[in-house]
Amino acid sequence: MSKRITVDPITRIEGHLRIDCEVDNGKVTKAWSSGQMWRGIELMLVDKDPRDAWAITQRICGVCTTVHAIASVRAVENALGLEVPVNAQLIRNLIVAAHAIHDHIVHFYHLSALDWVDVVSALKADPKKTSQLAESLSSWSLNSQHSMTEVQERLKGFVSSGQLGIFTNGYWGHPAMKLSPEVNLLAAAHYLQALEYQRKANQIVTILGSKTPHIQNLAVGGVANAINMDNQSALNMERLYHIKTIIDELGDFVKNAYLVDVAAIGAFYSEWTQYGAGITNYLSVPDMPIDTKGTEFSLPGGYIENGDLSTFKPITNYQDKYFEKGVAESSKHAWYKGDKGPLHPYDGETTPEYTDFQDDGKYSWVKAPNFYGERVQVGPLANVLGMLAAGHETTKHYVTKTVDMISGLLGSKLPLTALHSTIGRHAARAIRCAVIQEELKKQWDLLVNNIASGDTTTYNKPTFPKEEIRGFGYHEAPRGTLSHWTVIKEGKIKNYQCVVPSTWNAGPRDENDVMGPYEASLIDNPVADPELPLEVLRTVHSFDPCLACAIHLLDTEQQEIGKAKAL
Repeated sequence: MSKRITVDPITRIEGHLRIDCEVDNGKVTKAWSSGQMWRGIELMLVDKDPRDAWAITQRICGVCTTVHAIASVRAVENALGLEVPVNAQLIRNLIVAAHAIHDHIVHFYHLSALDWVDVVSALKADPKKTSQLAESLSSWSLNSQHSMTEVQERLKGFVSSGQLGIFTNGYWGHPAMKLSPEVNLLAAAHYLQALEYQRKANQIVTILGSKTPHIQNLAVGGVANAINMDNQSALNMERLYHIKTIIDELGDFVKNAYLVDVAAIGAFYSEWTQYGAGITNYLSVPDMPIDTKGTEFSLPGGYIENGDLSTFKPITNYQDKYFEKGVAESSKHAWYKGDKGPLHPYDGETTPEYTDFQDDGKYSWVKAPNFYGERVQVGPLANVLGMLAAGHETTKHYVTKTVDMISGLLGSKLPLTALHSTIGRHAARAIRCAVIQEELKKQWDLLVNNIASGDTTTYNKPTFPKEEIRGFGYHEAPRGTLSHWTVIKEGKIKNYQCVVPSTWNAGPRDENDVMGPYEASLIDNPVADPELPLEVLRTVHSFDPCLACAIHLLDTEQQEIGKAKAL
């Protein structure tokens, strides 16, 4: 018998996402993804100075901060044809790479691990056996029996108090949970340790960006970081060497804890390589520019059709017409005015028009982006597959290493096609995290060597013409392909659109009523108990939704929510 379930909001994510499913005979047969708030920041930007857009757009979200700032300055620089000094490119690269590592660690351990890990079960574990298991998997220094015993005592304290604190929101004892008490204890220990390592990654962002969230050092044309080896107030070798120390510490955790944990969970839940594929057209963009014009990148990107890596078509630079012409957004099933079909972002409209939730009509504040008329999935899986197809050696190394680890634990070879799945998205995110950590080291070397050559330039001043100009800026953000699009006339913003990763993935049905990636990925997912839809959370969380980036609040009653006084 068919049953309709609504999960609203999907928890342990940023923003308000509603998922509706119809479940029949233990499987999802229909799905709707609905963003429950409106993002109106594009309207706020009209008539503003383009040099201020980056500072405003990064306020879209308190998590995805640096990414909007970077995409925004790149969009304005693209419109101007403005070159960016190499030092500025490398400093930006270090910031976004560190932010990505922070974001990936937080996602796996703190936003989605509890979909797979039964923390209460860890109270039954033998800390000695847990330590032996952990040490058989990696050389991570905090896998000792003492560490596991200490974590178990902390968990007992939570439970005995009747309050699970940070572990409150979980489906403990759910029939879909299958890890042993020892593996649950190991995962809980690494959950707590990960809090420290995501903080370390953010230290790099803070050192270079002045603060986090919402960095302060960007400018259209470069960065505001002064480079002076003899000045304690500037970027000097003391600060750069401190950053290098953090980079190495992050590598130890990512390679010896994060990658291993994902492999272990992938092996224990190998059946989840059969669920959650959904849309297998993949879009990613190149990143980590290392020249002034944005034509050379350390990390490749491009488009893959139907999961076939041989179809890979690269996106090559910031002037690439293939990417620029391919993006359009439909509002047919979104709460916006206009019946004009899919619109290119330069011509995009963001005028709200709310109706009730209509299964066959409008049901979301999120638009439905397409790439040359096709629905695509973005995110770490798209990024890893794109880099793999492009022959990126570091990616090939970590894909092979991760697949071999999972295969070893399984006792049978895991095919690469298993990545097209719920568990595959987690594996890809861990792989990307390791690749980004390696890239952090390379970008640090490039910056130090460039400074050593005598180059300390970090900024080129922009000049705005009176005539209309257009530009786009993209960035391969932690959640996938992010692009900002701007139309500028007489030095003021005429139109501005943000096409963000969670818009690509969380979008509703498009102009042709084709489901979006979240929706498509849920079809045929198992649901053991419709009253406790853990399996729905597993697949949706594997995308790492960030609905604050896709939507923002609209109060139709215009009631006062609160007051703030600027001091």
